Amino acid sequence: MRARKLTFAALALAAGLSLTACQNDDDAVGQADPSSGSSASAASSSGGGSDSGGTDEAGGKESPAPDSAGSASGGSASGGSGSGSEAKGGKCTTDGLKITAQDTFIDGDTDGSIAVGLTNTSGADCVVSGFVGVDLKTNAGTISATRKGDPGDPYTLKNGKEIDSNVSYPLNKTGGSGIRITGLVVTPPNETKSVTIAWPGESSLPAGDSGNGDQVLVGPIGSAGQGG
Repeated sequence: MRARKLTFAALALAAGLSLTACQNDDDAVGQADPSSGSSASAASSSGGGSDSGGTDEAGGKESPAPDSAGSASGGSASGGSGSGSEAKGGKCTTDGLKITAQDTFIDGDTDGSIAVGLTNTSGADCVVSGFVGVDLKTNAGTISATRKGDPGDPYTLKNGKEIDSNVSYPLNKTGGSGIRITGLVVTPPNETKSVTIAWPGESSLPAGDSGNGDQVLVGPIGSAGQGG
């Protein structure tokens, strides 16, 4: 009988130990699930962090990524074209200009001078700049004026207005006939078509080297005043 009691006691003890082991296994499994969930959540957060939108901490929702194109356009500034500081209109042409010349010599001046005028007759504003071409027709051949001065900025010549260029030349004080001037050839700036008009100044230049083109000088557009 004693042996049977011991056997029953051993069986009961073994059964108890088996139940305890099963309970511990279940607890271990229960503890593993939260750990697995936590690890997945961390991985999800890490993936969201690589996106420029990031993660909304309050609601756990992913916020939209910033619009990089909009941000770039917002930071750019539109530069001005600068057209407001430029002359307006097309180029002044020979056919759209009335070309004149008048004597501007004043007693006491050491050199003779004339003003070559360009009047805009085109019917619209036009742009002119630089120098007029000036050639003196003489009995000794053509003498071309030498440019003198800074050409300056382009100038808008309004319709009906005039702009002048100064031309200076040496006076013939030798008492001789010198080089006789027979005409004036004018070419507007940046044009190839010329106009021949009467010479309004003194009738001759001193003969010899002193009468060459180095002493016939033309200033830039506007050098004799402007009427526009």
